[in-house]
Amino acid sequence: MNTMTMTNQSLLPTPIGAIGSVESYVQTVSRFPMLSAEDEVRLARKYRQDDDIESARQLVLSHLRVVVAIARGYMGYGLPQADLIQEGNIGLMKAVKRFDPERGVRLVSFAIHWIKAEMHEFILRNWRLVKIATTKAQRKLFFNLRSMKPGLESLTPAEIANMAKTLNVKPEEVVEMETRLSGRDITLEPSDDDEDSYAPIAYLADPGAEPSQVVEAEENQRLSTQGLQDALASLDARSRRIIEARWLREKDTATLHELADEFKVSAERIRQIEVKALQKMKGVLAPA
Repeated sequence: MNTMTMTNQSLLPTPIGAIGSVESYVQTVSRFPMLSAEDEVRLARKYRQDDDIESARQLVLSHLRVVVAIARGYMGYGLPQADLIQEGNIGLMKAVKRFDPERGVRLVSFAIHWIKAEMHEFILRNWRLVKIATTKAQRKLFFNLRSMKPGLESLTPAEIANMAKTLNVKPEEVVEMETRLSGRDITLEPSDDDEDSYAPIAYLADPGAEPSQVVEAEENQRLSTQGLQDALASLDARSRRIIEARWLREKDTATLHELADEFKVSAERIRQIEVKALQKMKGVLAPA
């Protein structure tokens, strides 16, 4: 892929300023259609094999809403939403460039790392109060302190000690970072005299809408319905009976010895059949 770079102007999303406002931008990117797994693989292959810029562009556009969703989670740092989104878009383009469709992973799962990485770097470069976040452990503290705090109140000595141990930093670093973050808090509500104000209250993310969780939920749903039915259908009657009795009951699952008595074989033979059946099911459930 030497003939095309992800910074090509034809691939860059429309700047937020050109659309008018963050709100208008969000509405615009939400109109881009989501890609099916098949379309995603087709476009990714075309880009990797033919350096097709239009294919890469479609992959980027279909995932711009993911960048917006992730950016909402970083509004508490007081930086412009538009800038966070633009930085996240850079991470998305890097992800598209490196995405391998043959690994059986959806682009959204792969891109989240790159999107967050660009946003983290942007926050650390521009959040002038944070001067101690120079080591990996301190950066981890910076980005995890808010989510780990049990409430809005100051941390207790016990909570400070526990957090310091979990994040591998000194207790005094936890105290200092909490003080810095507390001093940077901004209002959740927009001011009445500023119609163009977009306060964090408008962008608080729904935890259930976090992209990786959405993908995981969809995959679990697929495996628990049609995918599971197809996998079970691939087994012979005895193997299916063993799997259902051992794995698919909510309670009173059968033991190897109980099934051995039922089929008049040894418990070891039941275990062998179970292992072979599970391997076969995994093959059916594996992404195409």
